[in-house]
Amino acid sequence: MIQATRHGIRLLTAFRKLAAYDALFALHAAEVEIPLLGLARRLFCWGVTKIDKVEGLRPGERLALALPAMGPAFIKLGQTLSTRPDILGKEVAADLAGLQDRLEPFSFPEVKKALAAAFDQDTDALFPSFDQEAVAAASIAQVHFATTADGDEVAVKILRPGIEDQFARDLASFEWAAGLLERWVSASRRLKPREIVGLLAKTVAVEMDLRMEAAAASELAENMQGEQDYRVPKVYWQHTSKRVLTLERIKGIPIYDRAAIVKAGHEPAKLAAAIVRLFLTQCIRDGFFHADLHSGNLFVAADGAILPVDFGIMGRLDRPTRRFLAEILWGFHNGDYERVAEVHFEAGYVPADQSVALFAQGLRAMLEPIKGLPIHEISFGRLLARLLETTATFSMETQPQLLVMQRAMVMSEGLAMQLDPDANMWGLSRPVLERLIKEVHSPLPELLKTLKRLRRLATRLPEFLERLDALLTNPEKPG
Repeated sequence: MIQATRHGIRLLTAFRKLAAYDALFALHAAEVEIPLLGLARRLFCWGVTKIDKVEGLRPGERLALALPAMGPAFIKLGQTLSTRPDILGKEVAADLAGLQDRLEPFSFPEVKKALAAAFDQDTDALFPSFDQEAVAAASIAQVHFATTADGDEVAVKILRPGIEDQFARDLASFEWAAGLLERWVSASRRLKPREIVGLLAKTVAVEMDLRMEAAAASELAENMQGEQDYRVPKVYWQHTSKRVLTLERIKGIPIYDRAAIVKAGHEPAKLAAAIVRLFLTQCIRDGFFHADLHSGNLFVAADGAILPVDFGIMGRLDRPTRRFLAEILWGFHNGDYERVAEVHFEAGYVPADQSVALFAQGLRAMLEPIKGLPIHEISFGRLLARLLETTATFSMETQPQLLVMQRAMVMSEGLAMQLDPDANMWGLSRPVLERLIKEVHSPLPELLKTLKRLRRLATRLPEFLERLDALLTNPEKPG
């Protein structure tokens, strides 16, 4: 009873905050009728003062302003919902994709305390020079520039004090509310609220262990080491712990500063092409991609290389999904609706009892209206979003990994178009897809995996034969 009261008070506070930002629409935007919602609005929002700055803003923009004011867990919830246009609608999801994860930094004494707790040695010896002012502060952590004992310039990311306990409390309240919703509002079950909270909890657990982010940066660097125009900052493992991450300090022009990029002698069109190529390469070739491609997370080095930062949100696609994705995008390129439809059935995305021909017809209905548009106006990411809408008609279940990728694809396209408004997204992607589709269809990787499995089995064969002999010799023996 006490726990339920605590959850209720927390969520009531959030309810009133949404009301202040005129964002209570979010509670019924999913077309789920919540009993007594109107009465609750009048009863619990009495005396709430509306925030002036939300006047004239779209609903999604109001919600994107409200969530940071409600706390770190709500920011992460908004980021999760931005990948689910099926819940709040396309426009709101798009507005949440631009959700600003910025908070006031915590104090320098708390930074020193966190560093002292993270390492066994004197932190002044680890970082003889350490800037007191944070260069970035978000919901989970903040970043400071420093110098190591070897004279290397680094960026040090530190978790906020008490952030784990704060998230644990808020996530417990989310889970409690999701359980009530599923129990008492049957229409909400199709949206799987408890599953959404579970996914959020897993995402946050990874983000709050900065060793996992370090591992992500290391893996991405390993995958992309052959790409001359893409450099991932080096991880300083001896200066990294669960609550502290130390990376090489990168120096470059923010990707959003087109004027500075041009002034430095770089070609925006070339950078736009690189962003598209590198993103598709990460998704389809490697199945591991940077999934938080907002304009503050990419920089341009003096030599024109793209420098990514912030590896807390990454996406993964298994090999079959990568192959199906490549075929789907290639089919769109060639207007081969039947093949795109067949790929969905082969992947198991659409149930076998549906009609391939009818599904192909649905794809044609989706694509034909945009065939006459100038090619640079056709967004891959938004096309994928329309595809996911179409597949819902044919009982396709939500594919979270594709939704994460679709959101990241929209962001990468936005960056490319910002650099080069005339960027031909389809033209840029065609040669990349042509090369990648051959790679993902190559039998060599699967053959190598099979050989590794056989080698492991071979090492266990003597033990297996001994056990088999013992069983045949004395089948009644226990064990």
